[in-house]
Amino acid sequence: MKKWRWFIVPVLLVPVAAIVYLSVLKYPLKEISSTDKPIVLMDTILPNLPADPAQAKKELQRVQKALAALKPKGLYIVIDTHSNQLYLRTTDSILIRATCSTGYGGELVDSATGKKWVFNTPKGVFKVNSKLVDPWWRKPDWAFIEEGEEIPKDPAERYDPNMLGEYALGFGNGYFIHGTLYTRLLGVAVSHGCVRLGNDDLEFIYKKVSIGTPVYVI
Repeated sequence: MKKWRWFIVPVLLVPVAAIVYLSVLKYPLKEISSTDKPIVLMDTILPNLPADPAQAKKELQRVQKALAALKPKGLYIVIDTHSNQLYLRTTDSILIRATCSTGYGGELVDSATGKKWVFNTPKGVFKVNSKLVDPWWRKPDWAFIEEGEEIPKDPAERYDPNMLGEYALGFGNGYFIHGTLYTRLLGVAVSHGCVRLGNDDLEFIYKKVSIGTPVYVI
């Protein structure tokens, strides 16, 4: 079973790259219906090819070139939100497979303002954009609302020096790969969107990656 899972990870990167290409470079995903083309499959793309064979070949070559440009070079991170597994790998080897916790998908609504939060881990292609040692968590409004507490007026009351562990890797829009106090829940989707890791796995990954390391969330 472990060998099968390791094999499927690089295969899964193909639809990720395809989705990025189609949504960013050519076709917005919101415009694709079940009967439209291009069709994204597990290991291929069927673009809307011209009828002329020469033009069709040229279009396929263009798509292949665009996908090749998206292929990661060197180390990259893959976060599988379905199995709550994180991989640090290259194209031909896995350095570490770590059990993580990702967003649980719940919703929270502030009854006073009507503001709503959805706690998912965002899917897509990102990059490590920050590396922090001994990070402090600045608790957002939802953290107090969820606990039935008043939102503090003093900003200093928002900071928690223990929640994020010893290291944190930011990958955009306030989302981090970080440590956790709740190691017993690793492997379960229980976070508010960030990716939680055990201390040893986090330290290993933190020391290996650099700013700009690609992060694929599937």
